Amino acid sequence: MLVTGDVADRESAQRALVESQACTVFHLAGLVRARSREEFTRVNADGVENIAVACAASGNPPVLVVLSSLAAAGPSAADRLRVEGDLPAPVSNYGRSKLAGEQATAGYAGLVPITIVRPPIVFGPGDRAVLEMFRLVSRWGIHVVPCLAGRGRRLSLIHVDDLVEGLLLAAEKGERLRGDSSLGQGIYFIAGEEHPTYAQLGQAIAKALVQRPPVVMPVPGSLLRLAGVCGDVMARFRNRPTWINSDKISEALAASWTCCSVKAREQLGWSTATLADRLHETAQWYRQSGWL
Repeated sequence: MLVTGDVADRESAQRALVESQACTVFHLAGLVRARSREEFTRVNADGVENIAVACAASGNPPVLVVLSSLAAAGPSAADRLRVEGDLPAPVSNYGRSKLAGEQATAGYAGLVPITIVRPPIVFGPGDRAVLEMFRLVSRWGIHVVPCLAGRGRRLSLIHVDDLVEGLLLAAEKGERLRGDSSLGQGIYFIAGEEHPTYAQLGQAIAKALVQRPPVVMPVPGSLLRLAGVCGDVMARFRNRPTWINSDKISEALAASWTCCSVKAREQLGWSTATLADRLHETAQWYRQSGWL
């Protein structure tokens, strides 16, 4: 059964729950780019709360699994992976809106069984963000790296198939949020075990494409910030958000973006394929679909 609705419309969310009679709800909707902080908040914070309200109003509240983001927790130190119990410190409007969504949802923990999943960079079939990295390596043999990010800063990634498996396990047997807001309770990071540097990621993409290692092209932070401002102006001119904007540049120039998935592995029995295998599968999909 297909029931359409709008997460920003509380009545439509409640109608969808009634019509579907769902026993499990996966809240996956969200904005990853927007023209303003208010746009992010309307969907990533208020929209999540609307779904939680609809679940709480159900006679038999379903399990609610909310897909958040590592951005809600914030960047990590180069030598320490973020864990669920760390205090969140988002550095972008996107991250702050995702954290606001988590906090709004937590207010219904006494009424609805809720679990929050925080993935890092998600890649795989259909993804256009990581596609740009593949295209630069494939067509020009270069890999762009923010200057500040070239000094040992690392990234966590997750393939969409492995993320879906983690979401299903979280719904089935995941820890639930508690009303006392215990730090990390009911929250899982879902990420691969490998955490490459920006440069190493470019090398791994080249290997997946069966090409020579790319030329690493450092880009000064000042130039990236200028590109972000240009993206903001273009978004206003075109009346739609762009992939390169000040918000995304703030994330790119932050520290490492890494997280630890030991909790998910131990409590949920979750596991993932290697980064090399998943990048190879992604490269094949891009080529077969004519994206490369």
